[in-house]
Amino acid sequence: MFIQTEATPNPTTLKFIPGRPVLDHGTLEFRAAADAGGSPLAARLFDIEGVTSVFFGSDFISVTKGEGEWQHLKPAILGAIMEHYLSDQAVEGGEAGKSEQDSDGEFFAPEDADTVNTIKELLETRVRPAVAQDGGDITFQGYRDGIVFLHMRGACSGCPSSTATLRHGIENLLRHFIPEVQEVRPV
Repeated sequence: MFIQTEATPNPTTLKFIPGRPVLDHGTLEFRAAADAGGSPLAARLFDIEGVTSVFFGSDFISVTKGEGEWQHLKPAILGAIMEHYLSDQAVEGGEAGKSEQDSDGEFFAPEDADTVNTIKELLETRVRPAVAQDGGDITFQGYRDGIVFLHMRGACSGCPSSTATLRHGIENLLRHFIPEVQEVRPV
């Protein structure tokens, strides 16, 4: 089994590509070891000292470190991913982590439903595929008074360039297609 690694714009996050599907649908994020109980792979990764966050996409795993150097952590992470796939265990075991399908907490006024649908469509077709290339994800959280609230996950969470991505990329895109959008903010 050959696992590729890619750097992300976030220097504390590396993207691991196992060459096999990771999730059949959606994404999962684990921000602490206590959240990883439903995922054997996430639990295995959190057993490695220095791992602070794990994010699963359809075909990649983003791992964020706290302390330590990648040259020391990377072999242990590669080993954990390889052991997991050789064990034939599932990546997730039920209601693990926070999924993109969790629409709990979404907020917008009923009269803004058409605008919100357009925002979600633009995020799904134009933003999320590009962000996934960098090992992250951005999901809709809410819309109020011309302000779009987005949740940044995986490599995007805590990334030094995330503000520029929001302001110069996503905000400009949304304002171009939806004149009512005035600003984009992270939650």
